[in-house]
Amino acid sequence: MTQPRWLALAWSDLGVAETPGADHTRRVVRYYADVGHAQITNDEVAWCAAFLGSCLERAGIASTRSLMAHSYLAWGQPLEEFRTGAIAVLSRTADPALGHAGFVIGETADSIILLGGNQNDAVTVEAFPRTRLLGLRWPSANAASPPPVIPEAEASAEAIGDPAASDALF
Repeated sequence: MTQPRWLALAWSDLGVAETPGADHTRRVVRYYADVGHAQITNDEVAWCAAFLGSCLERAGIASTRSLMAHSYLAWGQPLEEFRTGAIAVLSRTADPALGHAGFVIGETADSIILLGGNQNDAVTVEAFPRTRLLGLRWPSANAASPPPVIPEAEASAEAIGDPAASDALF
C-alpha cells in the first residue's frame, strides 16, 4: 500500500523525544521553525500541531502553520471515513480550546491509532478513544505549496549526505 509522503516523513521521525531538563531536542525545535515559529527555542511548548505541520510542509503541502491542534478542523477537506494518513483532531479535556492531532494509521472498534508528535513527549504510535474524535481532515486538491522552510545552503549540505550538516538542521 502506498502512503502519503507526509506520513512517510512522520514515520522517519518515530522515536524523536523531548529532552528532559534544561536541554532541548533540536529536531522538536525544528518542527516549530518549519511552520513559521522559529522564535520557539525549547521543546516545552505543546508540539503535536507543529509536528503535523512540519511533516506536511516538508512534503510540499501548506499546513495551518498554527500550534493549535484545533486549527486543523478548518484545514483541507473533511472526511467521513478513516483514511491512512488523514489528520485526526481530538478533544483533550473539557476545555474546547485544548486538543490533540495526529496522523491516522489504523483503527479498532473503540480506538483510533495515531502516529503523532508530543504523545508521551515523543513521536509515537498511540491508541485514542473514538469518543474523542472531533474531525478527520485531508489536504484539499488545490492545497498551495508552502514557503521554503530550509535555507538553501543547509538543504544543499543535507542533499549531499553530510551527516554533520544534516544533523545541524535539527
